[in-house]
Amino acid sequence: MRKQSIWSAVSSLALASILLATPIRAADVAAGKEKAELCVACHGDNGISQTENIPSLAGQPDQFIQWQLVFFRAGTRKNELMQPIVEQLNNEDIRNLGAYFSSLTPPKGPKDDDPDLSEKGKQAAAGRRCASCHTDSYAGTKAVARIAGQREEYLLKALHDYKSSARSGGAMAAMADVAYPLSEEEITALAHYLAHL
Repeated sequence: MRKQSIWSAVSSLALASILLATPIRAADVAAGKEKAELCVACHGDNGISQTENIPSLAGQPDQFIQWQLVFFRAGTRKNELMQPIVEQLNNEDIRNLGAYFSSLTPPKGPKDDDPDLSEKGKQAAAGRRCASCHTDSYAGTKAVARIAGQREEYLLKALHDYKSSARSGGAMAAMADVAYPLSEEEITALAHYLAHL
């Protein structure tokens, strides 16, 4: 756990140095949209994924997008498909992509086909105090992800990755603490509930 905390601290310092070393100017949503052409094949048109285990980015908080891109670029969050893409991004690209994806309308959850499972997920979310970070609507804020309406199988994967410590990056310690004690039934219920919001 100490190693993960060190990585989080290093990543935080990396983002802070990027923000301080680069002259501050307003992000360019149009430039972000142009740069996002790199993202469409996996993350979908308008940031709404149609691909299994690939998250939708539409409506994610600006800072969350920026942090994740920095984590991927720094290698603290690993994904073999993302690595060659983020290596091409400069700091301005990252700011513009954050502004662009946060400006998009988030995906709407599909019609709930298992309300009983959603109720169990709602109870698990309340018991684990998910809203304390992700907000009452689970829309995320600042550097915290929007999880409402996210792809269900992606949420399952993310929770499993946090539980097993396979995923690192921002909030790793908090998410590991939340996910580790979750049962398989709770993970399934949480993913279902959140995906259908």
